[in-house]
Amino acid sequence: MKRKLPLIIVFILTLLSSCDREIEEPQMDLGFDFQPLEVGLFWLYEVDETIYFGENDFEQEQFFYKDRIRSFYTNEEGEQVFVMVRTKSYDRIEWDIELAYTLIQRDLSLLRTIENQPLVTLVFPPKDGTVWNGNIYRDESEDEFELINSGNSIRVNQEDSDDEVTYRDIRFEVYDLGVGLVEKYDEVLTYCSRNDCLGDKLIDSGYKVHMNLTGNGKD
Repeated sequence: MKRKLPLIIVFILTLLSSCDREIEEPQMDLGFDFQPLEVGLFWLYEVDETIYFGENDFEQEQFFYKDRIRSFYTNEEGEQVFVMVRTKSYDRIEWDIELAYTLIQRDLSLLRTIENQPLVTLVFPPKDGTVWNGNIYRDESEDEFELINSGNSIRVNQEDSDDEVTYRDIRFEVYDLGVGLVEKYDEVLTYCSRNDCLGDKLIDSGYKVHMNLTGNGKD
């Protein structure tokens, strides 16, 4: 027994040391703070919008959006569903409800659903160069998004296509750590394809929407 006792003590000390290392090992930061989710959080955006109806026929507006997390509930899958309400104003005094949409953290991704159209806008952790299908929860063709991480800011390139003849489709979003969505840009255009204007980039239809964050907080 006297010869075995030191071996037992060594085994116990080794086991305790191993447990200490496991307890002290920090958990991996998954980057959820790139889109904080908490009731009362809000984001204020300045918006430039242009809608094209045909050649030399368009409407341009400047206004403000305020997106605020109004509430949350638990769905049948046990997920927390955050309800975001977007209001619109031209003077930041009078606000009208524009729409409501939801945000869900699902399977290390951020799912935004607007008008029953779900879109995976972010993936976690936000690793530089990550590519995923934004339409994975839609009954539509695959749409590859790419994440560019520059530290405390990430950019998601949703589309970057322009054949300079018939169409242009440029869409991206930018998120800042601890803030959320700070910029969103959509430019989706079709050009005139008649023989007399093909290649002249005359806009036949489409839209441009540029959202820039001007303030955020909690109320």
